[in-house]
Amino acid sequence: MKDLTALLNQVRACDLCRDHLPLGPRPTLRASGTARLLIIGQAPGTRVHETGVPWNDRSGDRLRAWMGIGPERFYDESRIAIVPVGFCYPGRDKNGGDKPPRPECAPHWHPRLLPALTQVRLTLLVGSYAQAYVLKEKRRKSLTETVQAWRDYLPETFVLPHPSWRNTAWLRKNPWFEEDLVPHLQRRVRLQVADEPEIRIRSTA
Repeated sequence: MKDLTALLNQVRACDLCRDHLPLGPRPTLRASGTARLLIIGQAPGTRVHETGVPWNDRSGDRLRAWMGIGPERFYDESRIAIVPVGFCYPGRDKNGGDKPPRPECAPHWHPRLLPALTQVRLTLLVGSYAQAYVLKEKRRKSLTETVQAWRDYLPETFVLPHPSWRNTAWLRKNPWFEEDLVPHLQRRVRLQVADEPEIRIRSTA
């Protein structure tokens, strides 16, 4: 735990991408050695940059709804680690959306951070950038195909679209996501963050 605390302090002091960040560096993540669930998203937005609290925006509201938990449980870092592909806000692209995570960030820090999260049993890969970085050649040709194949990545990983409100149209076109995948996701999340582990009772029938 002491080593992880020291590492997190190093991450939060990082200015590796300073020259490319329009609002300057503010690495935003949460982690502990006891966390059993890991969320890997893409990069903070402007609200998260302002507050220093990950997923503290409308996308976070939707993600928590998918997971079936409230903010108190979501921000309990003894249970849930939040380690995005990019730790700092990368700025806006020409279309008004956020730029991709900076390419320097995850390769520099993830190989040191993730091995320290020894209790993680379930990882949520939220959005195409997280899936591209972690899954590499195991990813399908598109985000839709990857998420449709969600069962192939179990039991350690759930692949999810980004919960941005820009993806509302995607959710309408793909009702199977909330009808089929989300209930399974909520059950798996409860297993990892519940106060008591699930007790399986063998049938005597």
